[in-house]
Amino acid sequence: MILAIICLGTLFLFPMWKIQLFAPQYPDGVEMHIWINKIGGENPATLQNINILNHYVGMKYIEPESIPELKYFQYVIIGVMALGLLMSIVDRPWGYLSWLLLFVVLCALGLYDFYLWEYDYGHNLSDDAPIKIPGASFQPPLIGSKMILNFQAVSLPHISGYFVGLSIVLGFLAWRLKLKKTSHV
Repeated sequence: MILAIICLGTLFLFPMWKIQLFAPQYPDGVEMHIWINKIGGENPATLQNINILNHYVGMKYIEPESIPELKYFQYVIIGVMALGLLMSIVDRPWGYLSWLLLFVVLCALGLYDFYLWEYDYGHNLSDDAPIKIPGASFQPPLIGSKMILNFQAVSLPHISGYFVGLSIVLGFLAWRLKLKKTSHV
């Protein structure tokens, strides 16, 4: 369980998600990183470049300070980590399972919220856009790859995103091992 908590701590060290855009004019791609409390990229100009591209099709500018999740998500994770530590002290199967189920639900809600954010940015387009394509949407995939005009958009977990998955696996193992240990006593 302690290892599961440590894995969650990586959210404060590394990006949790990345969205890459590849096109003929960007053969090396543009890579946006989403952290627990900020949005950036592989270089300081990444977000500016993405906002310029978004402008042409009428998408809103990505303004990290206007995204509430970037302000409060870190406190949710601190709470989940503290609860995991408490469940480690309690050291009962029900505690590990409760933590695991809560965390899985929070992760599912987080992915759904991210989908809604992508949907809003990709569908609510400005009528003043320089390029208008009737019926088009520019929502990147939640997970995976998708062609958007001449851009290949790839959306995947990044370093700490994989550690979050490992945290779920470790929480499950903590519950199973504790359950097995208490059933033999």
